[in-house]
Amino acid sequence: MHLFSASLSTYFVFAVGFLVAKTNASSFPADFLYGFATASYQIEGAWNEDGKGENVWDRFVHTKPTRVAGNATGDVACDSYHLYEEDVQMLKELNSNVYRFSLSWSRILPRGDSSYINSPGVDYYKKLINSLLANNIQPVVTLFHWDLPQPLQDLGGWTNPLLETYFEDYAKVAFEEFGNSVKWWITFNEPLETCTTTYGGDEGAPDLNMPGIADYLCTHTILKSHARAYHLYNDKYRKQQKGKVGIALNGGWNEPLTDSSIDKKAAELAMVFQLGWYLHPILGPNGDYPKVMRETIDRNSESQNYPRSRLPHFSNYWKNQIMGTLDFIGINHYTTYLTASSNDISKFPSFKNDMGVTFSQNKSWPGSAVSWLHIEPIGFRKKLNWLKHYTNNFPILITENGYADFGELEDTKRIEYYKEYIGQLLKAINEDGCNVIGYIAWSLLDNFEWLDGYRPKFGVYKVDFDDPNRTRTAKSSAKFFKNLFKMMHSDEVEHFLNDFVA
Repeated sequence: MHLFSASLSTYFVFAVGFLVAKTNASSFPADFLYGFATASYQIEGAWNEDGKGENVWDRFVHTKPTRVAGNATGDVACDSYHLYEEDVQMLKELNSNVYRFSLSWSRILPRGDSSYINSPGVDYYKKLINSLLANNIQPVVTLFHWDLPQPLQDLGGWTNPLLETYFEDYAKVAFEEFGNSVKWWITFNEPLETCTTTYGGDEGAPDLNMPGIADYLCTHTILKSHARAYHLYNDKYRKQQKGKVGIALNGGWNEPLTDSSIDKKAAELAMVFQLGWYLHPILGPNGDYPKVMRETIDRNSESQNYPRSRLPHFSNYWKNQIMGTLDFIGINHYTTYLTASSNDISKFPSFKNDMGVTFSQNKSWPGSAVSWLHIEPIGFRKKLNWLKHYTNNFPILITENGYADFGELEDTKRIEYYKEYIGQLLKAINEDGCNVIGYIAWSLLDNFEWLDGYRPKFGVYKVDFDDPNRTRTAKSSAKFFKNLFKMMHSDEVEHFLNDFVA
């Protein structure tokens, strides 16, 4: 299935209203997926145990400790490497039917390449997967969630085209070792963040800070790596293992700052630069970047005296290889941004400069423990409708959605966030006909939140990071989800979302 390239004028449809109702149902579909998400570096700990190799975040937190709040590290984190059975029981208690987690590449392949497979690392994930299945919880497995093996970063990381083959080799090991038990695969988590904030920027490992250049090289390699893994699965494993392969993309909903046509155009541009950058090559008609990105970055590169465009070109071979390499779209969604046009074309390149927009948030929107996350739930529904149009209603799995506070056990603000956002999701499915196949919340438990360390808390379970045992304690939001997931297919779910009181 291919998307049909949306003109910028299509923004007006989604800024004004929603599509005609498709069904009068007030529950989630019978085969709907629901559960929680985590990521390897953020929860596992055991950073140098049982043969695990060093990854870029290990190197970053140990060599630049002051860059992380409280000089925190993921060396122990939630200690889920040792406490995974407790995590599975928490998922069972919450009535989850899926658990999204990521594999630590360097725990399985300590050297980065497949010349040596670390058996204890493989065994850990097999035990986790078997425990999940024994409790009727399906694993949703992410291959890459930001923790690239350091030996591969030493080669240039995702700016080096050779990583395509390293990633394919890694994917082959994962499919061989776990594929008979895994039906849901995600190749990359939030490549937009990887490429713009840690390659184009300096907001985490590997801290390249090469704006407007490394961003595009990184995404170019990631898209080809994704395609290699997809074709590998399609050609060698799908017939027997019968799984699906997707990618998890992020970016907020971009609402025009004003009703002016220029701000509406800016909001649509931001959606295309953030989501279309990945979706257009994969689901579009020609396997290439969006036309507006090509024209804008080519023009800016020329005005900045570059001898060629900073946005690389795909060969015809790669266009054909990338097209159609998706079974579902993973979407991570948290918040909304007010978007306005910016005509400030700097002589210094950057992704944001190429996008040509500015972002802000309404001060009246309730805040959270992180500056970028304000509560604006209607944007969730609008974003799903935008995706419905842009991708011809391709299947979507919500792979992250969550709220940060400072660790309150009576986390009523988190519950209100989820009630409102899941309510908008229900409307998007039942009133607008959006093809959403599941919802996965971030996160199961408080964890290491990258540069913010352990300050913000996203979990529905509290973790005592001062306790060597990393004791877990259910918050009020755990009770909310336990009851919600019990009635996901009931016509009473809408009333529950409206009426639940912590």
